[in-house]
Amino acid sequence: MSDDTPAREHECTEVLQGLIRNACVNDGSVTSGGEIRSTDLLRSYLEGPGIDLETFESAPGRTSLIGRIEGTDPDAPTLLLMGHTDVVPVNPDHWRHDPFGGDLIDGEVWGRGAIDMLNLTASMAVATRRLARSGFAPRGTLIYLAVADEEAHGTYGAQHLISHHRDAVMADYVITESGGIPLPSPSGLKLPVIVGEKGVFNMRLTVRGTAGHGSQPYRTDNALVTAAEVVRRIDAFEPATKIHEIWTRFISSMGYPDEITQPLLSVDALDTVLGELPIGMGRQFHACTHNTYAPTMMQAGTKINVIPDHVSLEIDIRTLPGDAIDDVMAELRLALGDLAERVEFHPGEYDPSSASPIDTPLWDTLSRVTQRWYPGSETVPFLTVGATDSRFFRRQGRTAYGFGLFSQNMSFEDYGSMFHGDDERIDTASLGLSTHLWEIVAEDLLTARD
Repeated sequence: MSDDTPAREHECTEVLQGLIRNACVNDGSVTSGGEIRSTDLLRSYLEGPGIDLETFESAPGRTSLIGRIEGTDPDAPTLLLMGHTDVVPVNPDHWRHDPFGGDLIDGEVWGRGAIDMLNLTASMAVATRRLARSGFAPRGTLIYLAVADEEAHGTYGAQHLISHHRDAVMADYVITESGGIPLPSPSGLKLPVIVGEKGVFNMRLTVRGTAGHGSQPYRTDNALVTAAEVVRRIDAFEPATKIHEIWTRFISSMGYPDEITQPLLSVDALDTVLGELPIGMGRQFHACTHNTYAPTMMQAGTKINVIPDHVSLEIDIRTLPGDAIDDVMAELRLALGDLAERVEFHPGEYDPSSASPIDTPLWDTLSRVTQRWYPGSETVPFLTVGATDSRFFRRQGRTAYGFGLFSQNMSFEDYGSMFHGDDERIDTASLGLSTHLWEIVAEDLLTARD
């Protein structure tokens, strides 16, 4: 594959700008998303020789696009490049530029989804098109999937496809978001590969009290006041530190001196070290080693002059590998203390943590081909603290990683702060790198012979 860097960057920039401008905002409702706008764009872009295209609609406007470059050997490995087309809501008042303008400013594309994960969705599309137009004839099949509804549990996207169109999307190896940020270390540059993710447990709490007149609050059983203390206790709670296998492998691979490595692998010392790290890294490392409990939504009251008799509180709970519902409930009750008896628990569906092994041909491919751009670098396993569509494929016994390739203009700190944050943007150099990466990965993994 030619080193056509400017063309890759230009082409991927244009596709990314189009995806951003489509504003496929997913608020969790079935009528949001509108991913059909982006699947139409991508279908028009990809149509041509060498690739078979098909769309699937799970609900009105909730479409996913699949492109296949069929392999010649049914026994050869298959690879799925999966990017989602939906994005989370945004407050434009907090942005320096239009979040759906897709503006190219000083070598960066701005917009909601530029980081999460339209950059990779676009680069995967460009790489797939370039491969198809080049006459790429692999032994193993390459599948491109632009999937709907990743930002709201995957019900109308990956989960629907696996349940109803399994043969169209199933592959031996899957790559999706969101590793590949170059991490400097004392022993050289490290490239994190997302091999696992935390579990998701959505919890609704109901706090009850006694209604009364707002003009007489003295000694009332105000459910909102009790709920405020519930929120305070959950926020102040310090869950136990847990050193799991993925965390141990990551830290042990970083080449830090012993005075840093040992505390980061110690249940007794880690929390102290976290406070000395940059805030973005501290948050990431804390979430990688603790179950987390974040109060995010509250509904209370019917009228300004009525003491509320009940409050509904939503808690976003993320769990570590190996933890079950009973473990989470025990920690939550510990956080609430005596108020646990005042709270009604309404557990949602529990989606446990998932992980893939690293002793795979895909891991070997990523480790090998990334040397082309970052000689002497090392791929290292990492746990993402958010949820991705990888979990649906891991449950089917498939290896699924999160990866991409970014320039050193993108720091780990900036990357983390822009996920679901303000002023999302990606440099065009990173777009070119990821596009080229997918081309080389497909060639390496799908054309090799045993």
